[in-house]
Amino acid sequence: MLFLNETHKYNFIKLFNETTIKSYDNERIPLIYIIAGNSDLFKKKYYIYNLKNNTPNISCLKNINVDFCTSSKSLIRLGFNLFNGYYDENTNPLHLLFSLNKNNYKLAINAMKIRFEILN
Repeated sequence: MLFLNETHKYNFIKLFNETTIKSYDNERIPLIYIIAGNSDLFKKKYYIYNLKNNTPNISCLKNINVDFCTSSKSLIRLGFNLFNGYYDENTNPLHLLFSLNKNNYKLAINAMKIRFEILN
């Protein structure tokens, strides 16, 4: 698995170990990978994902108690889409990828590779 840096790797291992996800779970791992690779999402991880139940919290996108910037929302939508096909009016390739900077773009592409088992 390609990590953006050592912090991303550390955050991923930390989140993964807080769950009961299996190493072959190509639906949940991309979402955890995305959360771990973005500092804003990592700070707000408990709003995005229920680590005990291993389920995404899709309502986080409309939660007024947490503020996500446009690129964070795009990454969350991508992670949810890779998990269970989640789709809303903003979940299309152009909208998801347009707002991403270089690191977040790499994060998104690598998450898709993980989901579809496209290894480098």
